[in-house]
Amino acid sequence: MSLLEQFLILVVVAVAFLSLVYAWWLRKGVLAQEKGTEQMQKVWNGIREGALSYLDRQLKTIIPILVVLSVLLFFTVYITTPEAGTAELFGIDLDNPFADPVALNNARVVVGIGRSIAFILGAGFSLIVGQLGMRIAVESNIRVAQATREGDDRYNRALTISYRGGTFTGMLTDGLGLLGGTMIFIIYGLAAPDALLGFGLGGTLLALFMSVCGVIYTKAADIGADLVGKVE
Repeated sequence: MSLLEQFLILVVVAVAFLSLVYAWWLRKGVLAQEKGTEQMQKVWNGIREGALSYLDRQLKTIIPILVVLSVLLFFTVYITTPEAGTAELFGIDLDNPFADPVALNNARVVVGIGRSIAFILGAGFSLIVGQLGMRIAVESNIRVAQATREGDDRYNRALTISYRGGTFTGMLTDGLGLLGGTMIFIIYGLAAPDALLGFGLGGTLLALFMSVCGVIYTKAADIGADLVGKVE
């Protein structure tokens, strides 16, 4: 790896940490705002309790699935041939990869373990973003409502809180994504593309899962509230 490449990797890592620090600062700014009246907090506590219950149930459902998928992902290295970088790193001839079975097996084991760990890492980062993003969204809602109640600059304050609550999730996503991808490049070097397959799959798969489940949960809550309103 050249000096320039090492410098650029350090720059990317620095950007990742800056994104995470900025996300922490945004969260701190949101939580420092007032929550509003007792009546507002009473309604908000019901919303918060429902959101946290959903997140806890989601976490308990996802973790066993991730363990099973990570094991299955390990064995995918026996279906496909290594990438060019992996072949170069382990001295494998792509025209005849079975010429050196020991090198091929070593590459498969190392890449398989890396791919599974990267999958867990990507899914874990995605889960962190979803969990913390949902929590800060719930926390910011009542504070935005309170900010609009008084003061000449109430709309500016409300927009500031809204911006901070939404940008927190974006900065957390960017920071963790850059950090995870760069860590894999540093550890695996030429074989990084094979391992990054697991990282990308874990992050996107979990994001899709949480998105679909979130829509179902929201719709179920909407229908339930509608039925309660009609009955009462």
